[in-house]
Amino acid sequence: MTAATDTLPTLSHAEIRRYSRHVIMPEVGMDGQRKLKAAKVLLIGTGGLGSPTALYLAAAGVGTLGIVDYDVVDESNLHRQVIHGLSTVGMSKLDSAEKRLRDLNPDVIINKYNVPFTSDNALDILKDYDMVVDGTDNFPTRYLVNDAAVKLGKLNVYGSIFRFEGQVAVFGHADGPCYRCMFPEPPPPGLVPSCAEGGVLGILPGTVGTMQATEAIKLILGIGDPLIGKMLLYDALEMSFTTIKVRKNPNCPVCGVPHDQIELIDYEQFCGMPAHDRSGFNTPSTDVDGMRVMNVQQLKARLDKEPDTLVLDVRDPHEWAISALDGTLRIPKGDIIAAKDAVLAGRAKAEDTVLAQIPRDREILVHCRSGKRSADSINALVEVGYDKEKLVNIEGGILAWAKDIDPSLPSY
Repeated sequence: MTAATDTLPTLSHAEIRRYSRHVIMPEVGMDGQRKLKAAKVLLIGTGGLGSPTALYLAAAGVGTLGIVDYDVVDESNLHRQVIHGLSTVGMSKLDSAEKRLRDLNPDVIINKYNVPFTSDNALDILKDYDMVVDGTDNFPTRYLVNDAAVKLGKLNVYGSIFRFEGQVAVFGHADGPCYRCMFPEPPPPGLVPSCAEGGVLGILPGTVGTMQATEAIKLILGIGDPLIGKMLLYDALEMSFTTIKVRKNPNCPVCGVPHDQIELIDYEQFCGMPAHDRSGFNTPSTDVDGMRVMNVQQLKARLDKEPDTLVLDVRDPHEWAISALDGTLRIPKGDIIAAKDAVLAGRAKAEDTVLAQIPRDREILVHCRSGKRSADSINALVEVGYDKEKLVNIEGGILAWAKDIDPSLPSY
């Protein structure tokens, strides 16, 4: 990014004092700080990645920040989403973030978009910004952010996190690849769990989000060697950084065609998963595949009436230690998927796997933390011959049970 210095905004004496440690650096200087003030950056999300990115871009003096988010602050966010706090639990994440950012730097212009980022609004939201910083946590929105950025010729500072590992890259540069060049197809549904399902080290998004902010500032200033044509892989357990090359695909269906031929779509069907995570809330599922569902109130009534009802808990063992329903059959989703794959590949018979513990002649109510892994497990069981009509997904999982039925159980 470059801009003629005569078109850049001026700095007040107060701003020069505030950014004095920047302006004394020859790589930044007065003109660099003016470039930061002129810059407009769109942030998708104020969660784990968006929190540190927003904080450091505001602190650095980026003049305009657009923020897209329509979630509310939940206590479970606070171990990693450091822009929020106990005083803003229950508040819109946009309002919570704005409150903290205005305290940090009242000179920054903050534009709030309290809507999902969709194919209908993506171009209108992004068009007035210089770049987008992708802090999303799902594949459909990542693909959509990429497509919109490429179509408008905007840079896309990408980051992702899972458990102890993170990735950072810059996509959409004329000389480099886009996200679809590296990931032409999403992983199969259920293969990669979300952070809500698999967990994330609280400090990890701080590290990765700060690196995203670093890349954004380098691009604004036109300094250093940005992560264009390469991806940085970070392993927190090993404290290791690895850089891999990412080549531009001349046949890419997005950046390999003229920009005016790029058509935006919403990627739920392409990715086989929802674009917006509602894992922390007792939200009814859409049941698009005809899967039988039951809410926790119905589950409670069933258990009161029929205590011998078979309930299958497909969470991981360390989650059972946090909270669990009494008398459940406990088999992790990963074990069910592995058994399904072995049976379908002819490597094992069902009776020689964990499937032997799951009867085929009874109705089975399946639950997990929030309803996603239980749905994946039901689909796997159907693939190996279980009757779909005998399998029921518990909406909201143990979180909904703790919220609506037994508040003595901890939420996580």
